[in-house]
Amino acid sequence: MTPDMIITLVILLVAIIFFVTEWLRVDVVALGVVVALMVMNIITVPEGLAGFSSTAVISIGALFIVGGAVFHTGLANVIAAQILRVAGASERRLMLVLMVSVAVLSAFISSTGVVALLLPAMVSLSKRLDLPPSKLLIPVAFSSLLGGTATLIGTPPNVIASEALQTGGYEALGFFSFAPLGLTLIAVGTAFMLFVGTRLLPVRHPAISVQNVETPEQLFKIHNLPDNLFRLKVPPDSSLVGKTIEETHLREEHGLTVVRIIRQPVTNGRGGRQGRSVLQRSADESINHPGPLTEFQADDLLIVQGNGETVSKAATEFGAIFVTSAPVDTGDVITGQTGIAEVILRPRSALLGKTIRGSEFGSRYRVTVLAIKRTGSDDVLPVEDTPLKFGDMLIVEGEWKDIFAMKRKRHDFIVMGEPEAAQMGAFARTTRAPFALMILAGMVVLIASNMLDLATASLLAALAVVLTGCLTMDEAYEAIDWKSLILIAGMLPMSTALESVGLVSVVADGLIDGLGAIGPTAVLAGLFLMGMTFTQVLSNTTTAVLLAPIALLTANEMGVKPEAFILAVAFSTSLAFATPVASPVNTLVMTAGNYKFSDYARAGLPLMFIGMIICVILLPILWGF
Repeated sequence: MTPDMIITLVILLVAIIFFVTEWLRVDVVALGVVVALMVMNIITVPEGLAGFSSTAVISIGALFIVGGAVFHTGLANVIAAQILRVAGASERRLMLVLMVSVAVLSAFISSTGVVALLLPAMVSLSKRLDLPPSKLLIPVAFSSLLGGTATLIGTPPNVIASEALQTGGYEALGFFSFAPLGLTLIAVGTAFMLFVGTRLLPVRHPAISVQNVETPEQLFKIHNLPDNLFRLKVPPDSSLVGKTIEETHLREEHGLTVVRIIRQPVTNGRGGRQGRSVLQRSADESINHPGPLTEFQADDLLIVQGNGETVSKAATEFGAIFVTSAPVDTGDVITGQTGIAEVILRPRSALLGKTIRGSEFGSRYRVTVLAIKRTGSDDVLPVEDTPLKFGDMLIVEGEWKDIFAMKRKRHDFIVMGEPEAAQMGAFARTTRAPFALMILAGMVVLIASNMLDLATASLLAALAVVLTGCLTMDEAYEAIDWKSLILIAGMLPMSTALESVGLVSVVADGLIDGLGAIGPTAVLAGLFLMGMTFTQVLSNTTTAVLLAPIALLTANEMGVKPEAFILAVAFSTSLAFATPVASPVNTLVMTAGNYKFSDYARAGLPLMFIGMIICVILLPILWGF
């Protein structure tokens, strides 16, 4: 091997280690790859920066914005409600309708968003039908991944595969080029899970009953939040007046968290005050997330979290009034601006092993953790000082915009409850839902009819959702998963480096030497197995970026058409069924279904190999060699 080959291989192996262990964020690793390749003169600066101008990156970024509009306008919620209405009360019909509907939706919008949208209602329905969620949720998660195989925009690897063909001088894939095989996989996968997969899944009810919620009001009651929320009134002579929350040490010394401050209205021009009682203040007179430097004022009404004894002692010490005549209810915590939601910690969250206090959770995310629920445990866990574990559910309170800002921290959290926020009108511009639907449909027509290429059509659609008011420009930026874009932009130069130093040729020659004598179908199977294996530990995007040039060169060296080989990469990376960390949707349903790691492999591995057999047989038939 040449020195350049060795250097490139070392950079790639180090990157893979970081991807698997997630010691560093994936976008940081991807940027490190670009810098390392340029510093070591493996690629030129223009080659290193080419990923950021890639049509795949631009297209995927624009698609994030269009998908954000679908959710933000409440259109996704309307569609989900119709799906659940059609599903009815039959167990088999429920599973069939949900799997097919989720697959269809995932062909056009984010699979993670679709499953997150339907999850609370699915758990509620399963309880109503006395159907263990463990029998329902993995099939729905798998169907969302299969749905992404049906269209060009269904999943990033499809876009990457199309661009790889264009880069190689071939015609780009059409919008429905994936549909014949994708629809076959959806049909077979649905039948398998209905008749076989469900028998392989455990009969296991949720360890935490609080999963069965559909509204923030229900969350409030099911988590017994009224039991640890209290009112304190600050009279003018209280020692709290003029002090900040940090100066009073309420949390450190008294175990109290100030959740909300309902403040007296400003005086009118004659020095008088408005006539409402302090228990009737509106949301616009509240400080919804008091920070350490928030200063108490006379006549403030505090909503604090703690236990009754410590709240009473703190009230006595600071000369505050413990208000017992008006207990805290849902209206004090849940409004159009503020609410509560469930947040699940992901397997490699940076918060694992840390405490809420030690991680400065409140100041970092601008929400208050009201409770911690742990799978398999009914113990009341101390909020401030409990070391966090994978699968822990945090019940958080704060402004809706801050709660859902946590969604962008996909490395750390899965945020539940967007359907509930949409039902309350938080973030939803329902009057703009028809515009979002027309724009999405128009984009599909433009791409499918080849009137515009993917990048142009998706950018046009992204611009349209902003101009029609479906999203503001700031919300459009927030809808983009920047971590995924940086990951793609950073790893594309790695594929360039692998080609330029000859490592792609080495792998392609290895595939041909090892399996070529049997025929191109055997090489296709080897490539498919490679992609299917890598995507269980790496992201499907990373796997596609690394394997696409290998597939293209392998086909060229064998003298066969490359489409089947490139599509093998795209389809293989979507069969991420074997582990809960292979895909965000797998992680999303883990706690709600009370699944173990082995549950995914038990149902997922057979489906993966069935999918592989189908693809290896049909790809040469549909695309030819």
